[in-house]
Amino acid sequence: MTNMLSRPIALFGVATLAATFTLMTGGRAARAAEATAPAPAHFWTEQADPAHAAKAQSMPDFVELAAKLSPAVVNISTDEPDEPAEGAEQSPEDSPHGDPADPHSHSPFEEFGGPQHSKALGSGFIITKDGYILTNEHVVENPGTVTVTLQDGHNYVAKIVGHDEKSDIALLKIDVKHDLAVAPLGNSDDLRVGEWVMAIGNPFGFDHSVTAGIVSAKGRFIPGNYEDFIQTDASINPGNSGGPLIDLRGNVIGVNCAIYTHTGSSMGIGFAVPIDLVKEELPQLKSSGKVVRGWLGVYIQKVTPELAESLGLADSRGALVAKVLEDGPAKAAGVKRGDVIVAFDNQPVDDSRELPLLVGRSDLGHKGVLKVIRDKQTIDLPVTITESREPEIVASEEKSEKPDLGAVSPFGLHVKDLSPDLAKELGVDSPSGVVISSVQPGSRADEAGLRARDVILEVNRAAVKNVDAYQTALKTSAAGKIVLLLVRRGDATIYVTVKPEA
Repeated sequence: MTNMLSRPIALFGVATLAATFTLMTGGRAARAAEATAPAPAHFWTEQADPAHAAKAQSMPDFVELAAKLSPAVVNISTDEPDEPAEGAEQSPEDSPHGDPADPHSHSPFEEFGGPQHSKALGSGFIITKDGYILTNEHVVENPGTVTVTLQDGHNYVAKIVGHDEKSDIALLKIDVKHDLAVAPLGNSDDLRVGEWVMAIGNPFGFDHSVTAGIVSAKGRFIPGNYEDFIQTDASINPGNSGGPLIDLRGNVIGVNCAIYTHTGSSMGIGFAVPIDLVKEELPQLKSSGKVVRGWLGVYIQKVTPELAESLGLADSRGALVAKVLEDGPAKAAGVKRGDVIVAFDNQPVDDSRELPLLVGRSDLGHKGVLKVIRDKQTIDLPVTITESREPEIVASEEKSEKPDLGAVSPFGLHVKDLSPDLAKELGVDSPSGVVISSVQPGSRADEAGLRARDVILEVNRAAVKNVDAYQTALKTSAAGKIVLLLVRRGDATIYVTVKPEA
């Protein structure tokens, strides 16, 4: 586990009982079509009490909500595998680590990181009467044993039925001989900014803590994550991960998973995975233990205003294709590097981060249409979605980068010809282009994010084979105009804009 307390964004929900906390990472169907289609059969069937819906317009009754939903919220702890056999039930006093429901029952050695095994804590909530439980994937990441503690204090060893790292969701199962209280799943798409919400969880080991706030925003993106999050100011802290975010109708509308923090504690900006995304994944998690997504086989980047100007675009919406992978759907569809994808199946792509969500939610084999802008012309490209090969590609592309030094050119760049030996070292297919040997601090190139060992392949869409061609391309650029560079970095290619010299 990686300690992330010093980072602004923290995926938090596993808190050790020591004085420090370990923080870890981790196509929507049209509503109109859903309204006319028969309701699908799910293994979670419970619905919220209609009586709560009428109260949504009045002053919040958090007392009643807390009483109704708290029995469905559980504490989740992970420890070394010296617990009872799977499915065995314990009373709180029988637990070798004390009562996880009581933060004061643990020994001082465990509390302050002594020689005993530490017990990481998170939250979860029950979604079926027979014991299926939702939580965050990072709460149960690489555990020896997963122990679920109900509100009544009884412990159960849980089985991890399925988990998905990209959405940070895990499905657990405990074996029980009686019906359990259930937290009904709502509709996060119907959520409105400004609505009251309530969170229940296990912050810092204090079980079933209730906090309240409002929905601060929807569609928030966190770098390195798959989904668009719900933002809330309901107080969320380490240990809340995997707990429910609840609306005034008594429905779960999100799974709490992250906070924005400089201190490791709540600063009033928390994030939750939208429950509609979770509901899409549940059938696969239950049946196969993982989520299989569609892909296009492209590397994309955000269209900045500078890139839009360089490409002659009217605005900065869409996803700029920096690289098209071989044997992928996009390659077969005729997508080219430099294309800007502005829609998928008539759904606009205003932000580049929306495209993976739209494609990932498509059924495998789905025949869709990409709308792209190429050389200022809009064209439609039919594409067939296939299963993502991202994990194997990422594994094959993990290569270390080493710094290099060299000679000078405009914008504060030091460049040199890409030799065959250096091309082989950098993993470049052919020794064509110029390599950046160093970047002058504070220069235009530095401001643009260029790095040593980046390989410049194009200048203003014109290929450059060597330093002479590179310098010629720069000289022919219009004075005072932004320069568009295509850069190879590791195994990825990206477009970079460099502002003209002052």
